[in-house]
Amino acid sequence: MIETRNATDVRDIDWNKWSADKFAVITYIFSEGKVLLINKKRGLGAGKVNAPGGHIEKGETAVEAAVRETEEEVGLTPLDPVECGKLYFQFTNGLKMEGTVFKASEYRGTEIETDEADPFWICIDDIPYSNMWEDDLLWLPHVIKGKRISGRFIFNEDHMVSYELDII
Repeated sequence: MIETRNATDVRDIDWNKWSADKFAVITYIFSEGKVLLINKKRGLGAGKVNAPGGHIEKGETAVEAAVRETEEEVGLTPLDPVECGKLYFQFTNGLKMEGTVFKASEYRGTEIETDEADPFWICIDDIPYSNMWEDDLLWLPHVIKGKRISGRFIFNEDHMVSYELDII
C-alpha cells in the first residue's frame, strides 16, 4: 500500500487501517416532497450546495452533532434524525475525514440564514447535483430511497479522483 495522501485510487488504500483526522456529520431534512439544502458560505465546501452539517465536538455523539450543527447553521431542530451511512474521505492534501449521514422527516423551528449557510427548500426531483460535491450524486439518491450507504472517496481539492460505494 502507498501513503494515503498520494493515493489516486481507493483500492490503493487499506481502509481497514485508515483512520480519520476529523469527524463530521451532514443532515438532510425532508418534508412534503422537498429537502432542506444550504448554500455553504464558508469552510470546506464554501460556494457549494450542501446540507447542514459540520464537525463533531469532543464528548459529543454524531447524532448530537447533527442536531447542534443544523440548529446553528439554519435555525431548525431535526427531530429523531436517523443515521443513513458513513462516508470516508481521503484528500490529496492529507485531510482524512469520516462523515456520518443523517436524515429526518420532522423538525421544529423556522429556517434562518446565518454566516455559515443560506438555507432553501427544494423539490427532491430538482436537487442541484451539479452545484454539490461530486460524490453526492452517487449516494444521496440511495439515501432518499431509504437505503443505507458506505462510501470511500479520494478528492484532490474539490475534484473527486476515485470512489467505492456500497449500498446496504
